[in-house]
Amino acid sequence: MRKSGWLLVTVSSAALLTAAAVQGVAVASTGHRAADHEASSVLRFHTMAPVTGPYVGTANPLRAIPGGGLPWIIRSARGSLDSTGHLVVRVRGLVLADQTPVPVALQGTNPLPDFRAVVSCQSIGPGDSATIVNVATGDFVANSAGDSTISASVNLPSPCIAPIVFVTGPGFWLAATGG
Repeated sequence: MRKSGWLLVTVSSAALLTAAAVQGVAVASTGHRAADHEASSVLRFHTMAPVTGPYVGTANPLRAIPGGGLPWIIRSARGSLDSTGHLVVRVRGLVLADQTPVPVALQGTNPLPDFRAVVSCQSIGPGDSATIVNVATGDFVANSAGDSTISASVNLPSPCIAPIVFVTGPGFWLAATGG
């Protein structure tokens, strides 16, 4: 009885190994199709961190992008990036913070008519050097309440390692993934 129990476990382990091997082939097959332009998810996010504290201004840029010149807050954000470079970012309440040094008249508002998104990747440059590649979308309308939906395609570098998505103004970031 004990021996047959052992045999059953051995058979079950063999079956699991066979199933894992088949799944490995399926994964490899899926990876092959992705290379043939079937999109796979690169990044999904449900939060972003606004520019604040030491990231305000040019002193501490992230991926070579300086922070906005004043602190911001964000109510919600979500989005996705797929392997073909299709990017969707939905932000709500991305506005200037209710604190000094933001002028009282601007607190809680978005003074920018448009937002952009930037996808920042670590990649490999000439001579196998590590490099940062930032690719930007065009402008997307943002209202004074700080609401905007960005849907665009960008040309991702290959490889795109450790992507970060930023919501930006002209030349500075306002919010970044990793919140």
